[in-house]
Amino acid sequence: MKIYFITKQDFVDFIKEISLGFRTFYLREKPTQFSWKKDQRKILYWQEYNGDLEGLVVGQVRAQEPLKQFIFRPKEVVSENFSSPVNLQKPFLLIGAKNCDLTGLDITDFVFMQGDLKDPFYTDKRQNMFIIGSDCTNPWDTCFCLALDIKSYPEKNYDLGISEVGNGYVVEAASEAAEKYISKYKDKFVSVTTAQLQKRNTLRDDTKSDLEANIIKHKIPAKQKLGGVMKKGIGPEIWKEEIKTCVECGCCNFICPTCHCFFLADTEKEKKDSVRYKNWDACLYKDFAVVAGGANPRKYLFQRLRNRYEKKFDFFPDILGKIACTGCGRCISGCPGKIDIRRILKNLVAESESKL
Repeated sequence: MKIYFITKQDFVDFIKEISLGFRTFYLREKPTQFSWKKDQRKILYWQEYNGDLEGLVVGQVRAQEPLKQFIFRPKEVVSENFSSPVNLQKPFLLIGAKNCDLTGLDITDFVFMQGDLKDPFYTDKRQNMFIIGSDCTNPWDTCFCLALDIKSYPEKNYDLGISEVGNGYVVEAASEAAEKYISKYKDKFVSVTTAQLQKRNTLRDDTKSDLEANIIKHKIPAKQKLGGVMKKGIGPEIWKEEIKTCVECGCCNFICPTCHCFFLADTEKEKKDSVRYKNWDACLYKDFAVVAGGANPRKYLFQRLRNRYEKKFDFFPDILGKIACTGCGRCISGCPGKIDIRRILKNLVAESESKL
């Protein structure tokens, strides 16, 4: 992997050049009333690029919305011919994706692109997008990616990686497409210095220390302790306690970078003309598992919450060898009932160890 340096102004010019073939989004910030460290905490959101990168944020933390929304759309037409104008859109260029989202693509890629049946809509968007990943430099108190052996900087599923250092960015080319762009605009990319690499590594070490502090503060169990935890005869008490404040809003499903359930719905414009949509679905919804005859194998809310964790910490480790959680902490921040995945994991491990 080749490493370069580019100034901030040259990076802006670089994006202006390559964005012509893409629908481009970047991260910008919105201040909130919360305080974190010495600075005001920021909520980042995806902003569509319209010729300038005003308010661009490269570091900080992951966006409030998951990256999956660009590939697995909340609602999209799937009944039209695949080559129709409805589905012929520019591919996405995303600037600033964090590693929790990038790692989450392992799960959605497996679901929609591997096996006998491949989703052509997901596959088309995924294979043609260009992702610029970036370091997380200011994780929230809710972030615990490190407990799951996920680093705070891009490791996979990205084309170009950037780390902010002073007046520019240390750049890593991780794909052939990235190398081609760098070769085309080689006047903007120069050799990285030892001092610049040291600065990047120091910032990464600082973020690691913040994440380690989060893990210790909330007593989050290590990834190794989560293996098989859902198979150890965990009783319903944990789930019945947690669902007392659940309002079945589905936020934890929708905001998660790896949740991928959907349903199909037909909308008739006229009797002869109907459109089929693919819509996000949530396993916490009461009718999620209802079958055609009306039976519901997960009739009770505590069963549906347990199913969510079973899928992430049992099903995917069995079939893919990966936990379907990236420690992004979005479900903690978004839950109006204050259900905390860190607390649940801690209680699950404690109960399973008590049975040994």
